[in-house]
Amino acid sequence: MRLEELKGLGKARVEALNKAGVHTLQDLLLMLPSSYQDTTVSTPIAQLVPGEVCCVEGYVINSPKLARFKGRSSVTVRIRDDSVPRGSLNVVFFNQPWVPNQIHENDQVVFYGRVDRDKAGKTRMYCPARVTERGIVPVYRAVSAIPGKTMRDIIRQGLEQLESCCPETLPRDVRLRYGLCERNFALRQAHFPETKENLSIALRRIAFEEALFYQTASLLLRGERTNGVKMQFAQDTPDAFWNSLPFAPTGAQRRVLVDIAEDLTKDAAMGRIVQGDVGCGKTAVAFGAMYCACKSGYQSALMAPTEILARQHLESARKMLEPLGIRCGLLLSGMKTKERREALESIRTGSWQVVIGTHALLSEGVEYADLGLVITDEQHRFGVHQRKMLSNKGKQTPNALVMSATPIPRTLALVLYGDLDISVIDQLPPGRTPVTTRVVPEEKRQGLYGFIRDEAKKGRQTYIVCPMVHENENLDVKSAQETYAELSMGALADLRLGLTYGEQPADEKEETLKKFSAGDMDVLVATTVIEVGVNVPSATVMVIENAERFGLSQLHQLRGRVGRGAEKSWCFLLAQPNERLKTLCETGDGFVIARKDLELRGPGDFLGKRQHGDSMMPGLAMGGDSKLLEESSRCLRELQQKGMEEAWDEVKRNARAAFARVMDEIAMN
Repeated sequence: MRLEELKGLGKARVEALNKAGVHTLQDLLLMLPSSYQDTTVSTPIAQLVPGEVCCVEGYVINSPKLARFKGRSSVTVRIRDDSVPRGSLNVVFFNQPWVPNQIHENDQVVFYGRVDRDKAGKTRMYCPARVTERGIVPVYRAVSAIPGKTMRDIIRQGLEQLESCCPETLPRDVRLRYGLCERNFALRQAHFPETKENLSIALRRIAFEEALFYQTASLLLRGERTNGVKMQFAQDTPDAFWNSLPFAPTGAQRRVLVDIAEDLTKDAAMGRIVQGDVGCGKTAVAFGAMYCACKSGYQSALMAPTEILARQHLESARKMLEPLGIRCGLLLSGMKTKERREALESIRTGSWQVVIGTHALLSEGVEYADLGLVITDEQHRFGVHQRKMLSNKGKQTPNALVMSATPIPRTLALVLYGDLDISVIDQLPPGRTPVTTRVVPEEKRQGLYGFIRDEAKKGRQTYIVCPMVHENENLDVKSAQETYAELSMGALADLRLGLTYGEQPADEKEETLKKFSAGDMDVLVATTVIEVGVNVPSATVMVIENAERFGLSQLHQLRGRVGRGAEKSWCFLLAQPNERLKTLCETGDGFVIARKDLELRGPGDFLGKRQHGDSMMPGLAMGGDSKLLEESSRCLRELQQKGMEEAWDEVKRNARAAFARVMDEIAMN
């Protein structure tokens, strides 16, 4: 059956599905829900927790109140239930003036939505869905021109053809050994679960298959690596590099550079990721790898996600590498014509042995003399396609090194980066200033502002990070623009404030970050755009608004922006205390935090950092955990043993089919 044959799908909707990557009925049925609305159980109002999404039930205790302001409107409905102490809740609907015609005093109602706090700290629910039929309702990612109800209707129709278009993909022995249900049962229950237990069984099966197939595809890619730039240098070259520096490396740094040096001397092109916590010294290891490449007569290129980080890397490279006779240069997209021409000539002739830059390193007209090593910083900011583009700049396949400051439990790293060998820097250099982390409730906000002013008088700087750029009337969360305006005219009016966010024009963003780095600003209000690579030693305070809306690992990354100098540093989480935030206050170990995040949230938080994200492995994002990842890795090893040839061939065949597009993109050749 073709998509056009499904009732409710006209030409425009089919085109919208095609644009979203859905071309066949099988594509449609494999497009799992992104979440579910579980309305089978209601949470008593007295037990509501801000930040959680849940179902509430009660009766309306007064007539809905309609208010209008600046061309907009809000309707407040107050409901009550029998929870002890007797619970009542204001439910607010923005720009839905018809609500008073649909909801009346004494009505029994059920709402599903996120619980938040208003500016006075009171619990509220904003713009929830009204529930008329209890159950577990699938919610699909938005596809233009196709409403949610229509999407559910066409998928329900498609499931009638399930047996003919979605055959079984796992060998029977594997299913029995790991207690996995059949694929068709899993897909039916994943779309329209009859019970929470059935949904759990379905997602476990789908997640296991995705993890197993992705690891298999990565293993196949690893075996297909072509010969690359094979380097030759003295065995003690890594030691010579460390001995040239004014500080002693950690044992972990030494170990990882030895791993890299060994890879560089092999026939096959290196593909390695170096994981390490904030401040562990990954950059020094990368410069050590460049030193090895230069000793072999090859150029190295390091691609950073922002211009300011590229400039910081250049400054560090000049301190570490130029005393060793290695010339370093910078290539950025915003360079003046003469400056760019001179840079391109230095790269083409090999006058620069180390080239540092942003995406400009990929642009047309950039020719390298003899590129032997490619390093990308903060892999989740670059797509695999960009890594391949940079590798293609070499005459032969250059060695590839990826640096990631996002600590990921090894079991998950093996799934996400299976095409790369993994090295972990699990020690911090001595002298790194610990960051004291505290959860700050709303009632202590003014005291926090006083602390920021006191720090500014001492010449120290503050980041204030907000979860959104613009104010959203449907969500009671702090926006960067709103916070900047409020503080500029209010509590911090006597300080020098700046504002930066992702959508800001590039030159404006760079100028703002440059001023903050130079100490010309006391407070920088920002979104998570500052999560990566801003190194300001005089910044000692990190304030994170609505901290409950961030993943633990992201909060840890943001916290890593402070504590980079000798002064005492602080991270303040503006939120109500909970188990997740307590973990952050108790430890500064990124790997411990990542494991906790994996336990509490599943792999989705980590998968979202890759270019393909949750859409690549939706089941793993929702139904995966560390135990499942370990089981799928064990299954992969078992399949390669003697006597499992038939099952192994079947898994390899289906893995290639499942991840054909991804395999093409992340191939090392």
